Amino acid sequence: MLRHLVRFVVSLGVLLVASFAMIHLIPGDPVRASLGPAAPAELVASRTAALGLDRPLLEQFTTYAGHLLTGDLGTSFLTGEPVGEVITSRLPNTLVLALLATVVALLAAVPIGMWAAIRTENGRNRGTEAAFTSVTGTAVALPEFLYAIGLVTVFAIGLGVFPPAGKAGPESYVLPILALAIGPIAMIARISRVETLRELGKDYVRLARAKRLPARRLYLRHVLPNTLTATLTLGGLLLTALIAGSVLVEYVFAWPGLGLKIVESITQKDYPVAQGVILVYGAIVLVVNFAVDVVLGVLDPTSSIKES
Repeated sequence: MLRHLVRFVVSLGVLLVASFAMIHLIPGDPVRASLGPAAPAELVASRTAALGLDRPLLEQFTTYAGHLLTGDLGTSFLTGEPVGEVITSRLPNTLVLALLATVVALLAAVPIGMWAAIRTENGRNRGTEAAFTSVTGTAVALPEFLYAIGLVTVFAIGLGVFPPAGKAGPESYVLPILALAIGPIAMIARISRVETLRELGKDYVRLARAKRLPARRLYLRHVLPNTLTATLTLGGLLLTALIAGSVLVEYVFAWPGLGLKIVESITQKDYPVAQGVILVYGAIVLVVNFAVDVVLGVLDPTSSIKES
């Protein structure tokens, strides 16, 4: 726990420095962008001084870090709205989308992977194996925003079954969740198949079959729990990836989450909002990875011993 906690704190510090440097290395004047190209030079200069952007970068960073310690993420250059309020109003929409996509991916992928493993055990059903690997490999290779565009084209514009954009009820969740979940379903299914094949080759499975244990009981009560360690690890990583990967999907569906906001803040050079959103995204990734490490250490103590 102490080792993971130290890593978490160090990673959080690196994230803070990297997000600050990344935003300030973007070319262009944020004050000029917010005031417009016709704004007088005197107004731009006074606004720059008021925001502290004329100070050295090191001084700006120490001021920013000091404000963070008090929970102050700054205010938007464009709207004057506190960044904390912007994040708290939009973060739940992003988290719900990512969590639902993760749940859908896990519930769909594990049975698919186990079914494929059982069907192709000991080299049987070569056609099924070839079809499974081809379809899942292609699904993993395609990015989420292509799924989003394809789903909108077919189900929203073509068939008119679901709304094409916005958050307007339960039906508006379907296409964004599918766009985020299709790739992870394919990836987890491939991992689940490999892990299931490994378990099916072990002695306890042979013994259970020799004792004529019912197949349903063998697979669900004995094989499935032993394949979930890798799946849980991958599921935690996928949750963080989906939170970050939701940026383009939210943009396609005009979803009122942080993904859409970070695109707007970067294009408009709204430093405080962009830095705040990047920090939140990074902190969520670190927290989830930390939690997965701890859970795996509890479920499989040998993994922590091997690591140390």
